[in-house]
Amino acid sequence: MIRVQVPATSANLGSGFDSLGIALTMYNQIWMEEYDGIEISSRDGVCVPKDENNLIYWSAKRLYEECGKKLPGLRIEQQNDIPMARGLGSSSACIVGGLVGANRFLGNPLSMQDLVNLACNIEGHPDNTTPALCGGLVTSAMEAGRVHSVSVPVATAIRFAVLIPPFELKTEVARGVLPQEYRREDAVYNLSRSALMTAALFSGSLENLRVAVQDRLHQPYRAKFIPDMDSVFRLSYELGSYGTYISGAGPSIISIVDDVGARDFERYALNHLEEKEIRGWKLEILQADSHGAAVYID
Repeated sequence: MIRVQVPATSANLGSGFDSLGIALTMYNQIWMEEYDGIEISSRDGVCVPKDENNLIYWSAKRLYEECGKKLPGLRIEQQNDIPMARGLGSSSACIVGGLVGANRFLGNPLSMQDLVNLACNIEGHPDNTTPALCGGLVTSAMEAGRVHSVSVPVATAIRFAVLIPPFELKTEVARGVLPQEYRREDAVYNLSRSALMTAALFSGSLENLRVAVQDRLHQPYRAKFIPDMDSVFRLSYELGSYGTYISGAGPSIISIVDDVGARDFERYALNHLEEKEIRGWKLEILQADSHGAAVYID
């Protein structure tokens, strides 16, 4: 049995709508082996589909089909430490886990680029799946069905304070409120800031992050689905965040802090939210994951 470890991911980073994503040090673990049938279980009690609709199984089957092979069946055990429907790439982790595991069973016939393209084809956009596979801070663009991407490391002093609310937000709902067209000045506004975001995280230019996270393309439209979002943003800046943004489609909110400030942020953030009667949120202090999905023999 192999174990596939896949990192959580945060897409958009505020300004980089559907083009920026980063892998984080929170992981799903998937134990897999070929099996005469389908046997799927959860090691941590999280309810998961136990038939062919399981996204890990479905993705593995898709890879076998791409390679002209028939999947005999799988035994899958999941440990889901990435919370579902919270904007942290839980579905992408399942897709990537299934693809990477199936590729290993077949002797790795698909290259990393092949996996990146196939994962994006399944998910519909590359901003979560590509960093889940490659690790690091990833800029992606689509051209003729192919993902063109570059992964760069993040400055070592940077930490990501992930504030996870006690409610879900489905991606299709959050996408459904976005307009079909945008003003040119809004597009330019985001383009300049997304470029600044990549340079700032790579170089460690923390003073630029408050501008780099600013967005006019998706966050203003999704705010109505995240109760108390303005209060959480305001508090995060009071506690020293360099830049705060909605992770992916939401509802999780991420504040970028440094390795020193992370300790105080972790110590005070949840207490301050409780004082404002904003209850049930969780906080994780994470770093950028530089490796992406990995396979181990257990």
